[in-house]
This record gives sequence, structure tokens and C-alpha cells, in this order.
Amino acid sequence: MAYDADVIVIGAGLAGLAATAELVDAGRTVILLDQEPEQSIGGQAHWSFGGLFFVDSPEQRRLRIKDSHALALQDWLGTAGFDRPEDHWPRQWAEAYVDFAAGEKRSWLHRQGVRFFPVVGWAERGGYDANGHGNSVPRFHITWGTGPGLVAPFERRVRAGVARGLVQLRFRHRVTGLARSAGSVDTVTGEVLEPSGIERGQASSRTVTGAFELKAQAVIVTSGGIGGDHDLVRANWPERLGTPPERMVSGVPAHVDGRMLGIAEDAGAHLINRDRMWHYTEGIQNWNPIWANHGIRILPGPSSLWLDARGNRLPVPLFPGFDTLGTLEHIMSTGYDYTWFVLDQKIIGKEFALSGSEQNPDLTGKSVKDVIGRARADVPGPVKAFMDNGVDFVVEKDLGALVRGMNALTKEPLIDETELRRVIVARDREMANPFTKDLQVTAIHGARRFLGDKLIRTASPHRILDPKAGPLIAVRLNILTRKTLGGLETDLSSRVLTGGGEPLEGVYAAGEAAGFGGGGVHGYRSLEGTFLGGCLFSGRTAGRAAAKAVG
Repeated sequence: MAYDADVIVIGAGLAGLAATAELVDAGRTVILLDQEPEQSIGGQAHWSFGGLFFVDSPEQRRLRIKDSHALALQDWLGTAGFDRPEDHWPRQWAEAYVDFAAGEKRSWLHRQGVRFFPVVGWAERGGYDANGHGNSVPRFHITWGTGPGLVAPFERRVRAGVARGLVQLRFRHRVTGLARSAGSVDTVTGEVLEPSGIERGQASSRTVTGAFELKAQAVIVTSGGIGGDHDLVRANWPERLGTPPERMVSGVPAHVDGRMLGIAEDAGAHLINRDRMWHYTEGIQNWNPIWANHGIRILPGPSSLWLDARGNRLPVPLFPGFDTLGTLEHIMSTGYDYTWFVLDQKIIGKEFALSGSEQNPDLTGKSVKDVIGRARADVPGPVKAFMDNGVDFVVEKDLGALVRGMNALTKEPLIDETELRRVIVARDREMANPFTKDLQVTAIHGARRFLGDKLIRTASPHRILDPKAGPLIAVRLNILTRKTLGGLETDLSSRVLTGGGEPLEGVYAAGEAAGFGGGGVHGYRSLEGTFLGGCLFSGRTAGRAAAKAVG
């Protein structure tokens, strides 16, 4: 049989680039397909903050963080909560990924020129017992250059494959079917979309200009998840998280539509854990949007007061940065799909970071000077732009005006000034109490015992109503769609499995389409910094396995 290539890779995001790069290293020929134009190469990784999960890294050791493989695996398993028969392969992927994160992951990336910001972040802190959800220690390593800096070496390796005649890049090719012609899946069919000159992330035309049929010995699906299709998100919304939100903002462009998951399923693939998903609770509408309904996530420090729609503090341990899905579950139980941060300029200047490469021009541009300037600023430029222009921000000198501004942003005026003042004053009293019973205040003091947080991520303890710390700020927080945690079930060689547990011959999957490995390596929750790393690890695994299979 005549093949068009040894392997066809569907999806030119980070997982697809990693798989293709490995195939090139093995001397295999590859056709890389993507429905978007070439300027969107790298997919969602390009827009990311570039966070990576490492265990016992040099950056951790310099900051006197004591981490270990055993502690990281304890945290992962306690966070994942694997409890289903179909968690067999996800659990094995989890153990393999922690091995990777504690082993060659950092050195492998370092050899390709990837470098890391020296201060390690502490995401998903948990707040439960030692075997529960959360990172026991800081593990969130920011790539120097953020998402584009992580995409670059893999794109470079793929384009070197193009120069060698091993890789064909075929953008604007939308896959519609997978088929067999000789026992295994070896045929990919689809539509050719008209050329598009839109900027990365913007909606491209869906006008069809032709059709294609390609054959290869193996197919790797790296097409991403469902976060851009809110109807599909709602259709898969788990009962444990309550009623789906009436309104959400999009953390990914519309082309993250999950189409290939259904196409692979129609070809015989087993799609598991489709009700496991990861959506953020600190979403704000982008004042300068790139895609429709574009949302940005706030990466908060621990000091903001987090209130529900009626002005009640969220329960322990649902503090900023502690438990994303626990917070989401609680929010959806309140009958409203939004919450509030209440804080002051001193807190926002020290503690607010915005997720995304475009919101961090200093780190993305690898500018030491700009990083230093950001640290010295009262409020970093990107954050100040949201304070000035963001529709979710209220900035006022006194509490009465703040409450009026908050109520003006919602359908119902639910915030009572007297009650909010009582809540803030009670919290403020605890700031001077070394024996506080307020566990958020305890968490603030705990954060400042970590040098990284004390330097750049946690404001010194103070009263929110202290005029010297003002003005006062309220931020309406929206649910922000992001990641699909379930996906195509795969074994440890990234081979896609059928419902009977047998390999679907010729088909591999990686990245978000595979639940970042196995069909759900994160279980119910993520430790953060694990999505990009999951794309890399599963993409590398799929590329190497397919290279051997077609050899």
C-alpha cells in the first residue's frame, strides 16, 4: 500500500509539536494537520503563562524548598482521587508523570534551551490534611519566555524536519473522519478550509474549498479539548459541581471545540472521564479581547477577601489559590455563578498576576529590566490596565462608593454596606492578633514564611480599611472555561484503547485529547503546572511509540 507519510499527527499544539519532533528525530515522515492557519502553531500553549510542575528542582532547592518524589506522588494521588475502574491507566500515567517531573523533565527541556524564572510559585495549596488535595510545597515553575518560550524549541525541531523533507505542514485541514483499509486505522479524511490571514486566536473562516484523504501507518490525535464550546462544556458538566453556570467567559478560543474526540470515538476509541474538567473561578473579562468572550484568569496571592454574590466569605479552606474545583463546587451551590474579591491597592500591587503570555510582557519578552520594573511598580502595568478599563473592576476611596459600584455590576443589588463593613472590620482586627482564629490570616502568615511569596507574591499583613493601603478595590469573578481532564483512554505507550481495553490499531493520542495521558492523568483535580508538562510528556511518548511501531 502506498502511504502519504509514516505518521499523521492531528493538531499542531504543543503535544502535536512534541510528537512530531520525536518522529523527526527517529527519521520518520510526518504530515502535521491543523484546522487553524499557520500563525496559530503552538495552539493554547502559546497563550499560557508557561507554568511547569517540577519536583526537587534546583530552583526549589535554592529557595530552601524540600521536595521529593514521595511527597509529590502523595500530593498527586491525594489530589486526583482516582476511584473508578477506568482510572487504571490514568493512575499509571500519574505515576509515570511524577517520575518524569522528578527525573529527566527539567534537564530534557534545559538541553533544548528552555530556562526558568528563579522564583517558584505555590499554586493549589489545598488546605486539607496531608493526604488531601494540594501541593505541600511550591512547585509552579514559570518558563522564561512564558508559553512562547516553551513552544519555540519544539516548533524549531519540527521546522528542521520540514527542511529535511520529513515533515509536511498542512494547515487549514479539518479532519472529519478516521477509517481502516487494512485492519488498522490508516486513513484520515477531511475538509480543506479557505486560507485565513486572521491573527492568532481570532476566529477563522469555516468556508470549505476542498476535501482530502491521506494514508499513514499510524495516526496521533493531539487536537485538544472542549473548552471553547460552552454548550459541550454544559452537556458534560458533572452533577457533583451543581448546575452549570448560566454565564462563563472563555479561557480558550472557539476552535478548541472537541470535534476530534467524537470523531475518534466514532472510529472505535474509548472516551472516558468526560465529566472531569478544570475551570477557573477567578476569571475576568479581557478589556482588550483577542477572541470572543475572552477571559483572563487572576493568579491571586492569599490576602484578598473572597465573597460570594451576597457578600458572605467563602468557607475554609476556599481562600485565593487554594482549591480551584472545591471553590467552583461551592460557588455553584450558592445559586449564583460569580463571586467577588475585595482588597486594596497594596494587595493588588503585590499579589495579582494575570495568566497568559500576552499579560506578562516582561517574562514573555525575557526582559530582566522589565521584571525588575514590575517588581518596583505600585501596580504592574497589565494589572493597572484592568483596574482602569476592566468591566469587572470597581475602584473607590470609600466603602460606600465601592458597594454602590459592586451592586451596579449585577442584576440584583445583593451587597449590603453595613454587613460588608462588619466582615472586613472583623478580618482587619485579626491582622494584629498573633493568636488569630481566622485561618486565612494564618495562611497569609504561612505564605510569608516562604521567601518567594514574601518577596513578590504576598503583601505584608495590614488592614484593608487602612486609608494608606487604598484605594479599595472589588473584582467580580466569573467562571472561566479551560481544560478537559478526561479524554481518549491510552496505555503507557499512548496507544488509544477501545471499550474492550484492546488497542485501536494504528491510533495514538496525546495532550488534552488524551486527558493529558491515559484518559485522565489528573483525576478530579490538577496540581497546576501539569497541563503543559502533560502535553510534552504524552506527546513525546506518543511520538516515540509511533516511531517504533512504523519502523
